[in-house]
Amino acid sequence: MRINGIPQIDKLSAAEKILLVEDLWDAISTDEAGVPVPQSHREELDRRLKQYKSAQGKLLSLEELQARVEKGK
Repeated sequence: MRINGIPQIDKLSAAEKILLVEDLWDAISTDEAGVPVPQSHREELDRRLKQYKSAQGKLLSLEELQARVEKGK
């Protein structure tokens, strides 16, 4: 199905279209099994988790990060 196949959508305002997209996303996200995750994404998540676990003690706290951001302004 394509958007041009639903003429009613063209009649919606931008705000109404955003609400429609939010409602669609909510409907999709409740069915996690219906949203396939590519193997490459799983591998990237595994890589990032491994990197996170190996960097314990090297990470910034939220307060440290905020201080660095403020210092850079």
